[in-house]
Amino acid sequence: MNAPKIFISYSHSDQAWAREFAKSMVDNGIDVWSDQNTLRAGASYSDVLEEGLRKSDAVVLLVTRESLGRPNLLFELGAAFGLNKKIIPIVSEDVDTTSLPVPLSRKFLRRRSPAETAGELAAEIAFLYGDAA
Repeated sequence: MNAPKIFISYSHSDQAWAREFAKSMVDNGIDVWSDQNTLRAGASYSDVLEEGLRKSDAVVLLVTRESLGRPNLLFELGAAFGLNKKIIPIVSEDVDTTSLPVPLSRKFLRRRSPAETAGELAAEIAFLYGDAA
């Protein structure tokens, strides 16, 4: 089996961390979709986003205090549910977990450095998908 494709959802204020995290995921053998390496000048952002969600096996939501108040987080969470994707939240230490939407509060990873978090996520993906990762 090929490595599962992981869609990374993040707030643009978190772009630098997300970029390092995506690189670390690739270093761990994970196929990553991120708008940072997919979106081209002149492309429709919504079309590219929809294609990324549809082609992914799982959606990783990078949850920060700022992203909790953004409609994109809830849109991408809803799309992931609607498309029957596995959802893996990665939650910043500064987020009060009681403020998480219920589907995100059941099982999540705590955010550390991009490399540490990618290693932990790669282990979760190996568990979820067998040794595909």
